[in-house]
Amino acid sequence: MSKILVVDDEIGIRELLSEILREEGHQVDVAENAAKARDLFMKARPELVLLDIWMPDVDGVSLLKEWVSSGLMTMPIVMMSGHGTIDTAVEATRIGAYSFLEKPIALQKLLSTVSAALRDQSRDSAREPVYVTLGKTEAALHLKRKCEALTKTAGPVLFLEAPGSGADQCASLLKKTNKPWVVISSPQEYEAKGEQLVEISREGVVFFREIGRLEKPQQADLVSNWGNLQEAGTRVIASSTAKLGSLVAQEQFDIRLYELICETMVDVPPLKDRIDDVIEIAKSVLFRKYPAKYFSIAALNKLRSFDWPVNLSQLCAVVLSSAQFSVGDEIGTNDVIAVLENSARESMIETSSFDFDTDYRSAREMFDKQYLEYHLAKEGGNMSRVATKAGIERTHLYRKLKQLGIKTSRRNDAMN
Repeated sequence: MSKILVVDDEIGIRELLSEILREEGHQVDVAENAAKARDLFMKARPELVLLDIWMPDVDGVSLLKEWVSSGLMTMPIVMMSGHGTIDTAVEATRIGAYSFLEKPIALQKLLSTVSAALRDQSRDSAREPVYVTLGKTEAALHLKRKCEALTKTAGPVLFLEAPGSGADQCASLLKKTNKPWVVISSPQEYEAKGEQLVEISREGVVFFREIGRLEKPQQADLVSNWGNLQEAGTRVIASSTAKLGSLVAQEQFDIRLYELICETMVDVPPLKDRIDDVIEIAKSVLFRKYPAKYFSIAALNKLRSFDWPVNLSQLCAVVLSSAQFSVGDEIGTNDVIAVLENSARESMIETSSFDFDTDYRSAREMFDKQYLEYHLAKEGGNMSRVATKAGIERTHLYRKLKQLGIKTSRRNDAMN
């Protein structure tokens, strides 16, 4: 049984649709206008909405845009249209509607559309939220404008980010309506899907999360498959927290794949660079899961003053944890502080791969390796700049890198 909201100003249509859907075993709420629809949308959190285009107060497309722009549309919305509004219904699907039904609505068409929408919704229930269109600071709006521009293109895109900054959310904005969305998050997933990748992503999008993690043979395989993906109408999108140029310099990333995927690169700013978005994003994340709860002003200020080293991922986890363990509807400062303290300790551990139980010599080698790898990535493999930053003589730097097993590109060395 699924929760469905029917929004239509004609009582006859509301009653007919609700009766049919209830006979199919669904729980149905009805709304005669946008005001009532907004109220039920927030309270009931339906799994599917049937939304009429023409209504007396606010039309259905405007209501659809409102839910999309506020980041609240986490369920399929099917538009209902009369003959004169078909073009508008088609435009609504471009905005984000799942599909549309033309009035008078045929019974079989209604049932098949509802069934398909609910099936796809359950399949995509882990869809990443778009965090209130990524925020409203200038940095967030600039990023949003870039993503909107990219929806009008078809070429590959590489999102560069600090861990958890929102590349997944940006990528999700480039999904194609009613087309495949294939995510590859690890070398193991590539092995599982690689042979069928062209077919399962045909006319859709394949998103390589952390593309730098692919192994060299997989990178080469993707290069050889690139033309087939293009012929199939598949768009390739990727994200990376590593500087791929540095991986190329260290011969850890295929330069051919680098040239293909870097056609368009978009930097996703970390949360610290748009800290004024924290309050709005926190409210949105909270509403999705706990619509009756709210943060006190002091608690919101506490969230805003945190530095968020793991960015949006960490903010989302803190918000949901605070809500889960708070007593009552208000989430106060003490609720937030307790979770932030735990999160801060975890983020310190997560951002370091040290084994603190090892001996001192091994720990020092681990530090040296991480330190030099960090500066190599930061300086794009430029040995002169790394030596200057580290304050050590260049010949000693080469010896140290060899001792630690850190590979560098000889071609890059010769250019330094």
